[in-house]
Amino acid sequence: MTTRTVSLSRPGRFAAAVLMAVTALLFGFTAFAAELPALTGRVVDNAGIIDAATKAALTQKLADFETKGSDQIVVATINSLDGEEIEPYANRLFRFWKLGQAGENNGVLLLVAKNDHKMRIEVGYGLEGTLTDLHTKLIIENDMVPAFRAGDFSGGIAKAVDDMVMVLEGNPEELEARGQRNPAHNSTPIDPIVAVFLVLWGTMFFGGLAMAFLPPMFGTKLSPGVYRWLGTTFRYGRGPSGSSGSSWTTGSSSGSGWSSGSSGGGWSSGSSSGGGFSGGGGSSGGGGSSGSW
Repeated sequence: MTTRTVSLSRPGRFAAAVLMAVTALLFGFTAFAAELPALTGRVVDNAGIIDAATKAALTQKLADFETKGSDQIVVATINSLDGEEIEPYANRLFRFWKLGQAGENNGVLLLVAKNDHKMRIEVGYGLEGTLTDLHTKLIIENDMVPAFRAGDFSGGIAKAVDDMVMVLEGNPEELEARGQRNPAHNSTPIDPIVAVFLVLWGTMFFGGLAMAFLPPMFGTKLSPGVYRWLGTTFRYGRGPSGSSGSSWTTGSSSGSGWSSGSSGGGWSSGSSSGGGFSGGGGSSGGGGSSGSW
């Protein structure tokens, strides 16, 4: 019996190599996602930094808040990011847990990485205009950073949750007033006449190109790719589809410029490993702020 060896043509070998690479990537992504912690409740304290009384109080507060209006806030602590930046990690975790309602995308994730001394508030698409990047930055720097530096993790997290709930319930004035009293949160001082001249001159001669470098130069950095300048929030980067772009909004609203790609569905999430709590199918496009202590 003669054994025949079938050799692939160059196009065939290329197609096979591409298929193998895609398969390896898919398996790699699956394994990577599996390393994310399970959603076991409204407070997932894997780092063990929240005392029992505060955890119980937070769990009840967040449950009551969600029942009243359907917005979903989850607090998570981990020991380490294992070398990953907190922004992509928080976004992956948010999407893995599917926080907020599908179609509403009204979830919020407060994440603390203990060993990395980093924290982030990740905001779902649907809440970016209410719990803005500026609000989350103020909460991190006013509530969390000072308390964490004093070793009071429970107190800092509890205060941050209180302020997030306050803003989401439509009462942001107190938080914004605190930001006005603290000059560290305001944009770099610049003469108003000079500012107007820069904007008009840049827009007339360079159009949108001017907006690519003026806010990062003179504004306050809220998080990677997000700046606050002259009462406007500017965001640079890529949308969920991978397309590059930028957007800006004035006042207290903060839009991302990209639409959500999440699909509809009920309150059941496939990311939870049992128990009586899960996300509802929501998503996030990277809105929010980060900090460190």
